[in-house]
Amino acid sequence: MGQEANGSVSLANAFPRFEETFPTLTAQEIARIRRFGEERIYESGDALFLTGKPGPGMFVVLSGHVAITHRDGLGRVTPIIDQGPGQFLAEIGQLSERAALVDGHAEGEVRTLLIPPERLRALMVAEADLGERIMRALILRRVSLIRGGAGGPVLIGPANSAGVVRLQGFLARNGYPHHLLCPHVDPDAAEVIARYSPSPADLPLVVTPDGAVLRNPGEAELARAIGMVRAVPKDKIYDVVVVGSGPAGMSTAVYAASEGLAVAVCDTRAFGGQAGASARIENYLGFPTGISGHALMARAFNQAQKFGADIMIPVEVKSLDCSRADGAFALTLDNGDVVRARAVVIASGARYRRPDIARLAEFEGRGVWYWASPIEARLCTEQQVVLVGGGNSAGQAAVFLSGHARKVQMVIRGGGLGASMSRYLIERIEASANIELIFNAEVTGLEGTPEGALEGVRWQSRLAPGENRFAAGNLFLFVGADPATGWLGGCGVTVDRAGFVVTGAQNGGAIPASVLETSVPGVFAVGDVRSGSVKRVGGAIGEGAQVVAALHGYLNDSARPAL
Repeated sequence: MGQEANGSVSLANAFPRFEETFPTLTAQEIARIRRFGEERIYESGDALFLTGKPGPGMFVVLSGHVAITHRDGLGRVTPIIDQGPGQFLAEIGQLSERAALVDGHAEGEVRTLLIPPERLRALMVAEADLGERIMRALILRRVSLIRGGAGGPVLIGPANSAGVVRLQGFLARNGYPHHLLCPHVDPDAAEVIARYSPSPADLPLVVTPDGAVLRNPGEAELARAIGMVRAVPKDKIYDVVVVGSGPAGMSTAVYAASEGLAVAVCDTRAFGGQAGASARIENYLGFPTGISGHALMARAFNQAQKFGADIMIPVEVKSLDCSRADGAFALTLDNGDVVRARAVVIASGARYRRPDIARLAEFEGRGVWYWASPIEARLCTEQQVVLVGGGNSAGQAAVFLSGHARKVQMVIRGGGLGASMSRYLIERIEASANIELIFNAEVTGLEGTPEGALEGVRWQSRLAPGENRFAAGNLFLFVGADPATGWLGGCGVTVDRAGFVVTGAQNGGAIPASVLETSVPGVFAVGDVRSGSVKRVGGAIGEGAQVVAALHGYLNDSARPAL
């Protein structure tokens, strides 16, 4: 897609915010940027960056032109845009040295200014107005790639299959572009299926940008194959490792990294935590029209990268060693790597609670869901769905699903919503003609074929005998969560009877330096995982900001020599 033939018309159609997505820098602006990079010259046909390979940073084109193309693992090449003098080449992944999602080749001799990732982050801080324009462009370019399905892996399988939904959800939650091909309609997909002869359990097949084919991979396996996860620096000791990337964890990362601390963030699946799966948050300060949880947390994710936080997703922290034999805490990951830090912030939140319902595990991912994103909503179009729960998360999901499903049967164990749900959500639910509230009831069992999808949901009233049935292919469960603190065993961190982390004066004995410090000095807890927290997005973000002051105090004290 060039800038000459059909010019601005075709580009405006492909990129609705073209001027912001591909701005042209002035000579004066390029002069201000020069101190952050070095000149590089490329001959015609040379690759500046390649899909699937770590990108070297941001290029500013001084002369010549660079063709940007999308190349998938099936060998198909699609032109995206031609960039020339004054324009810069990068997208949001280049802030953290991630793999490139597109190819860039020189068309004739090209002279560039290369700004490596760490210098790019310094540029954004030092040159605030330029940094704002560059950051906006990097984000919009990623959005364009996601919208167009360009870059990233190719998924091959039926759109409604459990494996496809699982992997699409994982990639979407992490803001990673991908493309789905159905073997029933796409000849390239059918050819791959014929070549690899997968069994039903092997689907979906995933073709990575380098052409490797994975059979129904796990999320960690897929992440490694496409370069989402980088190797842990062997000799680095971070100032702080944050375990969890929900609102509290991301808030900690943004504020700590912006104040110069070396920060790493670990999460098992995706940034955003439970908040990231919220269809719409309408009572968060500063967003009068509301914002989706994913959009809010994606902004925080990009901010943390801008300030230099190392974000490791998906990795699972298996254990925390608090002995500090070499003066640092040691966190062992699921792949055996060890991350070391002078302080630790527990922001691991809570895991979705699985109620005692017959055959529940059998239908997870095949009709039973613990969040409601656009991917799950697509499966519910013009269908009847059942939703269990009476809190804010349940209310947000019910309102969101009511715009897709024919009917939402909302099953609530209690006799009302006033004690557990915000008033604005209650009013919206009451105004929705296709949401039916069923109080004093609970789901008792599920129906469907052993290898098929969910077909029915059994439930009963707590006030009357007998069992009832809904013919529904999708059940959404929002029945609370349990703290994700199993990885703390043996470290000496005190938890309450429910497993939430105890902080501040509740620990007894000596008064800790911070209300957010645990029973182990140097280990702090914020957000939903903390005993006594308010379990709200705003509260979690506030605690993340608050803990940074405590971190500075602890790190400064621990650095002082003993008298």
